[in-house]
Amino acid sequence: MDLQLDQLRALDAAVAEGTLEAAARHLRVTPSAVSQRIKALEGAVGRILLQRTKPVRPTESGLAVLRLARQIELLTGDTARELGFGTAESDDADAVDRRPVRIPIAVNADSLETWVMPALGRGAAGVCYEIHREDEEYTTRLLRDGTVMAAITATAEPVPGCSVRRLGAMRYRPMGAAKFVHTWFPDGATARAFAAAPVVMFDRKDELQDRLMRHRTRRPVNPPRHYIPATSGYAEAVRLGLGWGMLPDLQSETARYAQELVRIDEALYIDVALYWQQWRLDSPALTAVAETIAATAAAALR
Repeated sequence: MDLQLDQLRALDAAVAEGTLEAAARHLRVTPSAVSQRIKALEGAVGRILLQRTKPVRPTESGLAVLRLARQIELLTGDTARELGFGTAESDDADAVDRRPVRIPIAVNADSLETWVMPALGRGAAGVCYEIHREDEEYTTRLLRDGTVMAAITATAEPVPGCSVRRLGAMRYRPMGAAKFVHTWFPDGATARAFAAAPVVMFDRKDELQDRLMRHRTRRPVNPPRHYIPATSGYAEAVRLGLGWGMLPDLQSETARYAQELVRIDEALYIDVALYWQQWRLDSPALTAVAETIAATAAAALR
C-alpha cells in the first residue's frame, strides 16, 4: 500500500473532528481536499474507511488505518520536536508542523477528578491531551479501536499491541450523609438496610455499589436508585442525602466531604486496581506522559 501522510492526517482529522468540514478547518484546507484525500486513501487500501454519517464513523477497516495514522502522527510529532521544529529556538518561520503532539487518553471519572489532572499538569510542554472519560472496565475498548493511545484500565491483560503497568489501587467505601445513615442504617450495614436504602449510581455501567451489596446481602437486591453521571455531582448527591454511594478515599477524605460524610461500615471497602496501558511505540512524548502518570499514581494510590 502506498499511503500518503496527508491522506492519513485527513482520516485522523475527520474522525477526531466529526465532519469533513471541521477536519478541513483543523487542517487549514478545503472540505473538498479532505474528501479527495480520504477517497485516495480508500483507493490505496481498497476498502471503505469512513461511514459518511454525522458524525463520520470509521469502518472496521478504517479503525485499522486510523491506528496507523495516529501512530505515524505521534512519531512525526516526536521527530519534529527532536529536530527543533515549532520550538521557541527554531528560526524557521515556515516550519511545517508547529502543532504540539496530541495524545488521546481514556481515563475513568474518579481518577480524572482526583489524581490524574495534577499529573497532566506536571507533564511535558508541547503535548496536547484529548481526554476520553470512560469507566475503567471499558477503557480498553477505546485502545483496541485506536481512539486513544493510552488508557487507565482495570485489567492487567494487555490489549494487543500495548504494554501495561500496574499503577496501584483506589479504595472505595460506602458513604452517606450522617442523617441519611442514621435513618436508613440504624442497625449498621445489614442486608435488610441495603435492600431498602436509596443508592446513588454513577451510570448504568457502574457496578461498585451492586458488588458491595452482593457481598453483604448474599442475594440479589434492587433498592431505589439515583443516576448521577458526574463525579463531583455524584459526591454532592451523597452529601445531600439522596442516597449512599461508593466514594474513593481520595475524594471522601478531602475537606469538603470529610466533615459531612460518614462510613456506613468501617470494615466494608472495595479496592479497584488500576493499570496504565499504552501503544507499544518508541515515543518520547508518550513515554514522558506514562512516567508522569506512574509517579503521581505511586504517591496517590495504594
